[in-house]
Amino acid sequence: MRKIRDVLRLKCGLGRSHREIAAILRISHSTVGSYVRRAREAGVSWPLPDELDDRRLEAALYPPTPPSRVRRPEPDWAWVHRELARHKGVTLQLLWLEYREAHPDGYQYSRFCDRYRQWRGRLDVVLRQVYRAGEKAFVDYAGSTVEVTDRRTGEVQDAKVFVGVLAASNHTFVDVTLTRSLPDWTASHVRMFEFWGGVPELVIPDNEKAAVRRASRYEPDVNRTYHDLAVHYGTAVLPARPRSPQDKAKVEAAVQNVGRWVLAPLRNHRFFSLSEVREAIAPLLAALNERPFQKTEGSRRSLFEDLDRPALKPLPADRYEYAEWRKARVNIDYHIQVDGRFYSVPHALARREVEVRLGTTTVEIFHKHRRVAAHIRGRGKGGYTTDPGHMPAAHRAHLQWTPSRLVRWARKTGPETAAFARKLLETRPHPEQGYRSCLGLMRLARAYPAERLEAACRRALDIGAHSYKSVKTILSAGLDQADDGDQQALSLPADHAHVRGPDYYANSHNGKES
Repeated sequence: MRKIRDVLRLKCGLGRSHREIAAILRISHSTVGSYVRRAREAGVSWPLPDELDDRRLEAALYPPTPPSRVRRPEPDWAWVHRELARHKGVTLQLLWLEYREAHPDGYQYSRFCDRYRQWRGRLDVVLRQVYRAGEKAFVDYAGSTVEVTDRRTGEVQDAKVFVGVLAASNHTFVDVTLTRSLPDWTASHVRMFEFWGGVPELVIPDNEKAAVRRASRYEPDVNRTYHDLAVHYGTAVLPARPRSPQDKAKVEAAVQNVGRWVLAPLRNHRFFSLSEVREAIAPLLAALNERPFQKTEGSRRSLFEDLDRPALKPLPADRYEYAEWRKARVNIDYHIQVDGRFYSVPHALARREVEVRLGTTTVEIFHKHRRVAAHIRGRGKGGYTTDPGHMPAAHRAHLQWTPSRLVRWARKTGPETAAFARKLLETRPHPEQGYRSCLGLMRLARAYPAERLEAACRRALDIGAHSYKSVKTILSAGLDQADDGDQQALSLPADHAHVRGPDYYANSHNGKES
């Protein structure tokens, strides 16, 4: 008001021009003209009366604006709120443009935004945030439990209550399990996705032990099995920050509603199995999702059908199969031990550390994020599951030879060779002890014609020399080609350690000893 008084003094009292007054008071000349015009319209002249203080002077120059009698068409703010959640590209400006297209005399953009914020401020805190359709699901365990009695023993267990809620529609899911372990945690997620018939873009759990191995405000370490479930369903896991309940206000409110409208009505029921609990929960949960909102139109179910269901990702073709991840070190026999059983890996990984994905029916082994082996999961302890492709070449070749296969090979050379090979296997305490002798015969077959090997085997059988060395000696000495009369001296096995021949005994009898 001081500058207004100075403007009136300089203009009316001293007769200065508007530009001179503006330069003296360091204000714009248009402001000077506005002050002078308002004073003229209010009938205020210089000098000012003593009773005209600053408050009365301001009231005279700036009288209150009479309220407008024009009523602007009011937008449907609940519809605006839902449209913001329906699609990522929808903004208040786009909705205002559509509103002005339908109502040219409607609010200006700034007033439109102010009116929406005022309406949103009257909602519950969990409804104020704008969540995109199909974007987020919050999951957590309720503090309340449900008692389940074992029919045989009478033991009472507290079943844990799993709660999931979709952010945009507040559509709620409830499951019960006997534990909060990793298998039950993942199984509840599978049932939750199937209940909704689709998968959200993000799943936001609390820092549950089964979900997060190491809680962190910036880089939480998600359990490997839980991560696998997320990859299978094409979603991502984003744990809430530790000690930050505002990050999961949706599920906190859902837990409260489940306790009030689902669990409380069942407090006097006695259950004997989880299936009984789930059957009792189903109609109460349906009623909760059909229950109308108090401060906005519709229900969880109607919003789910309108917002979330069309935006959820489709379920994969196969249901997730639970599997645990473990670490193991490959032994020198290129096997790892898992739950007391042994499974092979490629022999080049001996003494290396590998990761094991232990499924219900399969065992998969990974090295540096690459699958190197897969086996059917065995039952019981102490057994071996070996893939021949994992063995060194020498081990694999040894395994491939069996008594019947060796005899079949020998038969290709001839009946005498087959008979000799059979004799090699029969005269050993264990057939495998004759494998090497038979492999030696195979080598001789590559060095000598089949007719000579047949003759050598026949001669060895005749003299009872059942060894590879006997046949080799006969062949190298050419005895397989000699006449039968020339073989009388070889009536004993040629490779016997104590055979010295008839000359030895003749010389010894004459008193000569060699």
